[in-house]
Amino acid sequence: MQQNTVPNNSFQLIDEILSQHHVNLLTLNPDKTKITSFVELEVLIRENTTDNRLIHNIQNTLEVIVKSQLKNFPENVFWDFDFMVSSMLRQALSAKSEAAIFLEKFAKKMVLLTDLFGINSEIRFRYVHDFVYGFEWAKWVQKDPINRANTEPFSLTFLDYLLAKYQELIQRINRSKSPSYKICDNGFRNPFTFSREPEDEYRLLTHLAKAQLIPVAAWDWNAVPMWNKPFQEKREQLALELNIQPQKH
Repeated sequence: MQQNTVPNNSFQLIDEILSQHHVNLLTLNPDKTKITSFVELEVLIRENTTDNRLIHNIQNTLEVIVKSQLKNFPENVFWDFDFMVSSMLRQALSAKSEAAIFLEKFAKKMVLLTDLFGINSEIRFRYVHDFVYGFEWAKWVQKDPINRANTEPFSLTFLDYLLAKYQELIQRINRSKSPSYKICDNGFRNPFTFSREPEDEYRLLTHLAKAQLIPVAAWDWNAVPMWNKPFQEKREQLALELNIQPQKH
C-alpha cells in the first residue's frame, strides 16, 4: 500500500507551469472564458479511480504533454484538455495491468506529434487546434466511417495515423508548388485559404463552437465526438461570412 501513496496536489504543478509561461488559458466552451484547471481535472480523475499510482502516472504524462505543447505550439489560442484527460483515463483503465505501458506509449506519441508538426519542425503549424478539437479526426473518419467511426480521437490508432501523415505532408511540401504548402508571410504554414492570425482564429473557432460545429468538444469531460457533419465546408463558409481575409503567402 505504501508505494501507491503520492502527493494529492501534484496536478497543481501543471497549472503552475502554464502560469509561469504566462499563457492566456482560453477555452472554446461557450459558457466559460477560462479552461478547466488541472487541479479541477484531478478531482474528476479521482471520481473515476482510487489507484494513486495510476493517477500519478497520468499526472506525469500530462506534464510531459503540456511542456511539449508549450515548446512547439506556444501561440495556441485555446488550451482545453478535459476530453483528452478523460480519454486517457478511460483507455488506461481499459488497459488494466498494462495501464502504465499504455500511458508511456501515449506520452511518446503525443510528444513526437507536437515535435513533428510544431513551430520547430519543417511543417511549422502554428496551433494544435485541428488535432485537439478533432477536425483532423473527423476528416479521417469520413473517409472510412464503417471502420473508423468507433476509433477515439486520442486513441493510439489515430495517433499512429497522424505520425504517418507527417511523412506524407513532408513529401507533399517538398514537391508541391501550391501556395497552401508554402511558408506564409508570418513564418508559419497554413494549408487553409483564410487567415489564421490569432484574432481570426479566435473569432472563427468561437463562432463554430457556438454553432456546435467543433468535432470534439475538448472542454467537455463527457464529450461525444462527432464526425458526420461537413466541418471543413462550414469552417470555410463561416470564414467568408466573418470576412476573414485570405492568407498571405
